[in-house]
Amino acid sequence: MAATATSPSDRSVPRAALKSGDLSRDGRGCIRSMPPILHYGFRPFFFLASLHAGLAIPAWLGAYLGGFEIGGPFGGMHWHAHEMLFGYLGAVIAGFILTAIPNWTGRLPLSGLPLAMLIGLWLAGRAACLLSPDPWLAMAIDLAFPAALGFAIWREVVAGKSWKNAPVAIMITLFGCANAADHLANAGFLDQDLGQRLALGVAAMLIALIGGRIVPSFTRNWLVKQEATTLPARFGRLDKAALATTAAGTIGWSVLPTNAAVGAILCAAGALLAVRLFRWRGFATVREPILFVLHVGYGWLAVSLSLLGLAILLPDAVHRSAAVHALTAGAVGTMTLAVMTRASLGHTGRAIVADRSITAMYAMVSAGAALRVIAPMSDANYAAMLGAGGALWSGAFLLFAIRYAPILWGPRAGN
Repeated sequence: MAATATSPSDRSVPRAALKSGDLSRDGRGCIRSMPPILHYGFRPFFFLASLHAGLAIPAWLGAYLGGFEIGGPFGGMHWHAHEMLFGYLGAVIAGFILTAIPNWTGRLPLSGLPLAMLIGLWLAGRAACLLSPDPWLAMAIDLAFPAALGFAIWREVVAGKSWKNAPVAIMITLFGCANAADHLANAGFLDQDLGQRLALGVAAMLIALIGGRIVPSFTRNWLVKQEATTLPARFGRLDKAALATTAAGTIGWSVLPTNAAVGAILCAAGALLAVRLFRWRGFATVREPILFVLHVGYGWLAVSLSLLGLAILLPDAVHRSAAVHALTAGAVGTMTLAVMTRASLGHTGRAIVADRSITAMYAMVSAGAALRVIAPMSDANYAAMLGAGGALWSGAFLLFAIRYAPILWGPRAGN
């Protein structure tokens, strides 16, 4: 991904690695003796995230459609929501942010034993949320991962004096707080959906902010290579208005999810994001799937915020579940898969091109999301559409795990 203040570059080399003179490390700052999977955060966490998404959805569908409960501290529906947010999305955020940090600060990436310990905390959290009968024990174990991740991020931001990226670190911290709030809601101390709404608000802002940098940047670079004369619009007042309105809408929705004014702001945010996306010339990239999918993911964000607003203003016409899944399965699912497929290729020295299997992943994740969004509007076929949507969506991530396992577990191309 293009080097920006908030995103890792496709082929970046940490400056500190070049200056260290440490012969025990290679040119990318990685210890030669460690397995490749522990070289960079994106390797283990993208693999684990895809495997988790590919397996947890069928498990939940089996429980929901089969009429049995999943064990552990959560009920089946609550476990499903918690794991997709704080299990799957938490792993993707960790992989992305740990890979971005060296570009922010010029310092070496988290790798080796510290990275392995962080992986262990994530795995322990997943096990606790599935198996522990004690909700307080599950909470303590599960929160160890976001606490450790937050500490690692803030340590690098402070050490590297990368204050311009502090807002992203703040959002990651809020995401960890949302995890705690979801556990407290499960224990009856907070509103049932408060933590989930806060987490979704953070996810929407991360997509709006970081996606709003990488999508036009990558598009501009590609169009320049195609010798196009019309390029994506530069960042300006409209972009600032879109981000500000998105922040106001998602914060408002987190706290006042049924307030009419919040609904109007969310609709306005969706409209502004759609106009912003239109100015990036996405339709010119249709023949380059690994680039076009980023536009699709951002489009899902615009649609989802509009639907969230309409679900408040017109609750009889727009189902809240449809709006939420447009954000989760649509925007989050499509954008994270787009980032994972692209960054994994670029950071391992491979051509950033989508083959047939990767293109199939993109089609499956958005098709699955679309079925999940329209399922509540089809009472007679709800179960069938829910199952088909879940199969397509989870299948896309299982395909990623299979297709990318040799890339993420193996050495960098050319080594």
